[in-house]
Formats: sequence, C-alpha cells, structure tokens
Amino acid sequence: MCVDAIIEYQGQLLQGTWVTMQLAIFSLLVAVLFGLLGAWASLSSNRLAQNIAAGYTSIVRGVPDLVLLLLVFFGGQELANAIGSLTGLWDYAEISQFAAGVGTLGIVFGAYMSETFRGAILAIPKGQIEAGAACGMSRPLVFRRIIWPQMVRHALPGFSSNWLVQIKSTALVSVIGLQDVVFNGFAAGRSTRQLFTFMFAVLVIYLVMTAVSDLGLRWLDRKYNKGVVRTQ
Repeated sequence: MCVDAIIEYQGQLLQGTWVTMQLAIFSLLVAVLFGLLGAWASLSSNRLAQNIAAGYTSIVRGVPDLVLLLLVFFGGQELANAIGSLTGLWDYAEISQFAAGVGTLGIVFGAYMSETFRGAILAIPKGQIEAGAACGMSRPLVFRRIIWPQMVRHALPGFSSNWLVQIKSTALVSVIGLQDVVFNGFAAGRSTRQLFTFMFAVLVIYLVMTAVSDLGLRWLDRKYNKGVVRTQ
C-alpha cells in the first residue's frame, strides 16, 4: 500500500525534487558571489568595506534563516511596490517563492562562505603573491594562477559543509508555498493520509542528493590536492 502510494505520486515527488535541485544550485551561485565579495571586503584596507562585511556576517548569523526568508518574501514585495509607486516605474511587483528562496539562501550562506573564503585566502603565503607581482603578473593573473587554486584547496572543507547544510535548508521554502520536494511530499501525504510514508520518501531523496554531492566534493578535493604533501 505504501509503495503503491509513492508510485502513484512519483511524478509529484520528482517534480518537487527538480525544483529543490534548481533552488540549491542557483542559491549556491548567489552564495559564492556574496562570499567572494564579503571576503574581499573583509580583507580590504578600506575601513568602510570592512565594517559592511562585519555587519553583514553578524546580522545573518544572529537571525534565523526562516525569519529572513519571511522578511524577504513579504517585506521585499512591499518594498518593491513602494518603490514602484514612488517612482512610477511599475504598478505592481510580485516576488516569486523561488526568487525569494534563492535570494535568502544565497545571502544567508554567502555570509558563511565569506568567512570560509577569507580564511582560505589568509592561508596562502603572502610571499607567493608578492613573487607573482614581482614577476610582472597582473592582478587578474595572480588571482587566477596563484590565489584561486590554493584558495579552493583551503576552502573546500568549509565549502563542503556549507553546501551540504544549504541543500537541507532548501526545505524552508515550503513554508512560503514553493512546491519543492517537501511541499509536494507533505501534500501527497495528507491526501493519502500517509504522512510518514511520504516524509520518509523525502528523507531518502535528501540523503541521495547529499550523498551525490559528497562524492563530487571528494573528487574536487582529490583534484585540487593532487601533488600536495599532507603533514600529520
């Protein structure tokens, strides 16, 4: 009976899984962007940039993710409509659940990524960067050939943990009505009165996604640590 119910609603579960995967990937891109900007600001000699980066990470760390999601979804829509009425650029703006989820998760995990990237950059010996500049390398070339490969290697452990947590945090968007795997699984469970069955199926789906991600991250770790002697 349980298996029959899952087979009957497999299309709904697969559709929700696809939405969850899209949400996780797009929010990761936003998080990496905010993380790099935050790391650059915190390591900058500009005092204002340092204060902005510190305030950004402090606020995100001090506010629950669900509260931020609700603020972005409801407050962001009101703010957009207020701006539209003042400027006359648009009559009505509506923020979709998907956009709110991507933006919120990207901003939240961007704060954690910024600390990960900052620590990874600080782990690179300054002498290597100075040597690259002394050899006539431009700043973009120094970043691409010296900073980026080593930053990725040092950041991968923290990045991996953040990414796996971010995948699980996508479940929060079901609260605002996005039809992700949790929302669809819960709806199917209520309609068939088999909530445990479908929530267990959602659990398995998340385990598969995190397991596949873990395999990919381990491959990246081996790639970027090739030729590196690990000290005990």
